[in-house]
Amino acid sequence: MTISDVARNDWYPVAIENLLIEGQPETVVLMGETLTILRAADDQIKVTAADGSECPLTLRYGHVWSSIGRPEHALFDIPEAAEEGRRMVDCGPVRVKASPLRVVENFLDIAHFPFVHTDILGAEPHTEVEPYKVEIRDTVDEVWATKVRFFQPQAAKSAEEGQMTDYMYRVPAPCVSILYKTSPPRPGAWDVIGLFVRPISEELCDAYAWMALYDEDSNQTDLVQFQQMIFLQDRSILENQIPRLLPLDPKMEIPTRADTTSVAYRRWLKRKGMTYGAQLVAR
Repeated sequence: MTISDVARNDWYPVAIENLLIEGQPETVVLMGETLTILRAADDQIKVTAADGSECPLTLRYGHVWSSIGRPEHALFDIPEAAEEGRRMVDCGPVRVKASPLRVVENFLDIAHFPFVHTDILGAEPHTEVEPYKVEIRDTVDEVWATKVRFFQPQAAKSAEEGQMTDYMYRVPAPCVSILYKTSPPRPGAWDVIGLFVRPISEELCDAYAWMALYDEDSNQTDLVQFQQMIFLQDRSILENQIPRLLPLDPKMEIPTRADTTSVAYRRWLKRKGMTYGAQLVAR
């Protein structure tokens, strides 16, 4: 299919920066195009397309970001990434046979916690999603969900008991979602979890989880394994969703009150003209 400019000219994660080995190129596929990432002897990183042309490059949040187009905007900012005392955790990519937009939307869904992440992020009988606020912030062109609260048996690796957890969700780009949640070791602060998705095709993607946490006790391996366990529970659901592409026609799927963020996300995508990984009309 023809890739829209909004998809072509955006930033996507193509590698984890500290895993690149000098002189050993890595290849990835971004929306059907093969890119090569190389750390040179001078420690400089370059991304090149199959025809040898150099691709745009940004290094942020422990990841290498690039594009098959020419982004006219800087990569979104996560101010918490610069705060003292936070641990930065790169969890690595997970391959998912699903639309990249489906993967982002699933990350925004609260209602599935008790049924997919049972006794971790949710549990029966605590299944009700309380009313929360969702808005498309035109000044920054982002989707935000705030005042989200949900009971969780184990909200994080560092959590020792169940608690009501406060959430905020932010979508700064079509293939990125950022979660702010109650930090168990530091009341009043937010832990930050980012999901950065690279579309390989319309129905296949790599999802990179990244965290900026207040956690002085857990070791790095346990933090990565905890987050990957959560995501792998989601993967089996994602890979069996029908239709495989994310429907943007509101008549194709009937939302509930808990789907308010999803509805706003789909409306925002349609307004932006982000059609890669989306289904516009019923088939």
